[in-house]
Amino acid sequence: MAGLAAAARARELGAEPLVFEKGDRAGGSMLLSSGVIWRHRTFDGFRAECPGGDPALQEVIVEALDGAIDWLESVGAPVLEHETGNPRTSGKRFDTRGLTDALLRAIGDDSVRLSEQGPTPPQKPLVLCTGGFHVRLARELGLPIRGNPWSEGDGLDLALEHGGATTSGLDEFYGRAMPAGIPIEEAEFVPLSQLYGRFAQIVSEDGAQRFEGEVSWSETNLVQAIARWPGGRAWYRVRQEQLGERVRERTVADMIEQARVAGAVVREEPPYTSVLVQATVTQTLGGVRIDTRGRVVGASNLYAAGADAGGVATGGYSSGLAAALVFGRIAAEEALS
Repeated sequence: MAGLAAAARARELGAEPLVFEKGDRAGGSMLLSSGVIWRHRTFDGFRAECPGGDPALQEVIVEALDGAIDWLESVGAPVLEHETGNPRTSGKRFDTRGLTDALLRAIGDDSVRLSEQGPTPPQKPLVLCTGGFHVRLARELGLPIRGNPWSEGDGLDLALEHGGATTSGLDEFYGRAMPAGIPIEEAEFVPLSQLYGRFAQIVSEDGAQRFEGEVSWSETNLVQAIARWPGGRAWYRVRQEQLGERVRERTVADMIEQARVAGAVVREEPPYTSVLVQATVTQTLGGVRIDTRGRVVGASNLYAAGADAGGVATGGYSSGLAAALVFGRIAAEEALS
């Protein structure tokens, strides 16, 4: 999202951007997501959910996201739903393939170079949008990734080489509990997510540990806790009367059945149905420190957006696509100013 949005905005402003995409396709982890781009309805709500984040960056997202979403629609990105389905948030859900294609058209095919890394050192204004370092972090934690397979931290490393500062929360991540012990293809990242931890009893795979805290609505705190348990695994134990509870358009029973069909370990242990889940890593929350214009703090002629830029959702969870969209556009504008 960040790189494509930055390049499309730069093209709109009359520049001739180049996008260096390390992977063999455009779209990054955005293409693998649910496509919901959202913000907290209020700044106070954002602060309460992500108390460790930079208030100035959070305020920019609250103020700028609605206009940025309108801009996405103006370049032809197809909207699937005009509401998020969550009373805490405001935003829209896009078709991620159509969204990626719309941004590519706005940039121009000749400006996107696949399977190619950017120039080092940068010769012109450079916006770092390499997707953070979730692959590296997942490897350190011994967990599977639930995102693109290329984001090793190239942007973070380049920023540090040029004097860039980092944020707190470098060990924090957004991820999901997925069925354990089975191979999961990229197309199954969203449908196989097990999003009913708030309705379950959660214990470690060996039964020695139990999650006793309050599960946040995003369940990010739960996944991060499970990630530190043996094997990063847990049992979600759901009482029969909770199986009809809904999370957006699905019931708990629906999600468990999808896991069962995929080959997950599901046990009927009356009065519980138990599912073995695995913590996975989708996106890092810490990273390069930026100011409200997307400039890397401590470096010259260097900008960052998307998961490369940390300090937005520290201590909680907010839309990575929203931050990427807002600061990708801002970084392009600032680089050309």
